[in-house]
This record gives sequence, C-alpha cells and structure tokens, in this order.
Amino acid sequence: QVQLVESGGGLVQAGGSLRLSCAASGDINSIYNMGWYRQAPGKQREFVAAISNGGTRKYADSVKGRFTISGDNPRKMVYLQMNNLKPEDTAVYYCAAATSIPTMKPDDYWGQGTQVTVSS
Repeated sequence: QVQLVESGGGLVQAGGSLRLSCAASGDINSIYNMGWYRQAPGKQREFVAAISNGGTRKYADSVKGRFTISGDNPRKMVYLQMNNLKPEDTAVYYCAAATSIPTMKPDDYWGQGTQVTVSS
C-alpha cells in the first residue's frame, strides 16, 4: 500500500506561480513513476505531468513550457512547479503513483487532491 499526500495549492493571480508537493509513504519501494493530474469543475480528470525513477519527464501539451515536474527519488517526493498560471489551470490537482507497471500515466494510487485557483 502507498499513501500520497499533496500540499502547496492555493489562490494566485494569473501570471503567478505555485509549487505543489507530494509525499509518498508506505511501500515506497514499489513505486515506479509518479505524476500529477487535475480535474476542473464539470470536466474529466486529465493528465498533467509524470516523472520516472530515471528522471524521464512527460507533459501534457497544455502545460509544456510553463510547468516543471521534479522528484526526490530516494524519498519518493514529487513536485510540480507551475509558472505563468492561467485561469484555465484552475482545478483540483492530484498526485498519482504507478506500482504495477512503469507507465508514464501512473494511476495505481492517488492522493486526496489540492485545490489550485487562478484568478484573472
């Protein structure tokens, strides 16, 4: 079992920045990759970014050049630096981990989510 806890969400003006953090606990040695998803009101959850144990990164087109995912592999922490935020980035952001296969769309375990609100 893996537990994920996100932090760092909040309210920011358009053009501003936020940094999200996700801490994994439990059977962290079973984690292959970790990532971030988001869900805006009335919309489906969508992939944002992922990072592998080896440092390979993958991003959604909508955040490329603005968001950066990074990780502290030994401690199984993952971060999402979000710059030049836009109102359309407003969503609940979820941390996820892959333990069954090393997919760059991790979805075996989920955090509880952290709200990010970008005002115009």
